[in-house]
Order: sequence, then structure tokens, then C-alpha cells
Amino acid sequence: MPLPDPDRTGGSPAKPRAADWEGSEIVLTEIKLKKGEPVEKALRRLKKKIDREGTLKEVRSHRRYTKPSEKRREKLKVAKFTAMLRARYADM
Repeated sequence: MPLPDPDRTGGSPAKPRAADWEGSEIVLTEIKLKKGEPVEKALRRLKKKIDREGTLKEVRSHRRYTKPSEKRREKLKVAKFTAMLRARYADM
């Protein structure tokens, strides 16, 4: 997938993310196998890379539509839980 021309877009070229759609092309996350590297180790590197990019989180979020009110409710629930934990362990 070619990167956008910085002159036409008015800024620096954007780094393509995993699972970005460009027409009918899909940019996938990939790793290069090092010489003599075990497949298990390469698979572990791939999983870490996918986790860092947030690919799985994004895919799971697109499984179904979430209303904005549901998103706000969930965000508030997480904030309350985090505040409760901070208050509980603030003395330690």
C-alpha cells in the first residue's frame, strides 16, 4: 500500500495501521522470521505486536454497534471502579 503524498495531504505521511482499508486492499500486521528463529517465538512476537497496535480490541469493538450512551455508561463504570481502587490503596 503506497503511503499518501505529503505534498497533497498537507502533512507528514501517515503510518498505516493494521486492518486499514484502502479500496480493496487490506494492510495486515506482519513480522519477518529471523534466520533460525523458532516459530513459537515468532508467533509470540506477532501476538505482542497485534496487542500493541490494538488490532484485536478494534476488531472486537466492531462486532456490534454500541450506542454512544452505552459507551458513556461503560466509561463511567470503569472510572468509578478505578477511583474505588485508588481510594482503597491510597494509604499503602
